[in-house]
Amino acid sequence: MYQRRTLVASSVGLHARPAGLVAKTAAGQPAKVKIAKITGGVAGDPVDAASVLGLMTLGAAHGDEVELSAEGDQAQTSVDALAALIAQDLDA
Repeated sequence: MYQRRTLVASSVGLHARPAGLVAKTAAGQPAKVKIAKITGGVAGDPVDAASVLGLMTLGAAHGDEVELSAEGDQAQTSVDALAALIAQDLDA
């Protein structure tokens, strides 16, 4: 399993438009990516990163840390692509 943490850069967090962009990107990845919000240094329950509703239920706001994880051959590529996207301001 490959895991990576990143900060949410969008001013509205993973809500509405940013969640849609992340979910669309996740759906196009070769490995299934899970995402969890970090609270107190501990990852919460992960959700499917390709699910807009799942992303919005995380309640990940601007500046919150999230952990992405995936298994399989293309896990690192898939996780890194989503981490790079989440680290951008998707509201612009």
